Amino acid sequence: MSAILEHANITVTDPQGTAAWMADVFGWHTRWSGASIHNGVSLHVGGADSYLALYQPPTPPQAPGNSYTTRGGLNHLAVVVNDIKATEAAVVAAGFTPTNHADYEPGLRFYFRDSDGIEYEVVQYDD
Repeated sequence: MSAILEHANITVTDPQGTAAWMADVFGWHTRWSGASIHNGVSLHVGGADSYLALYQPPTPPQAPGNSYTTRGGLNHLAVVVNDIKATEAAVVAAGFTPTNHADYEPGLRFYFRDSDGIEYEVVQYDD
């Protein structure tokens, strides 16, 4: 039996702003938005087969602690791209700083944090 990850749900301060930079950087689109649990708002951004649910509570969310030392912490989200150099340029244009570049088996990668402090890994696999 095989399973496919359909979506992950993360709390952000500005779902529309996050979806906008994700559209610019990853080419994703808004699939749905509306009222959500606990009187919050959710926006689903991604492609045809998977997405991120961006949740905004009715009061500003608290700053995160160190995810690597927090039980259940979200350490990073990884996105596979076809052109890592173009994606890195888009990350910089969005105002984020790429770090921790590596050329490793089986491809290339770098990381960046968005304005909510969420870490993203960008990967391009060798063909």
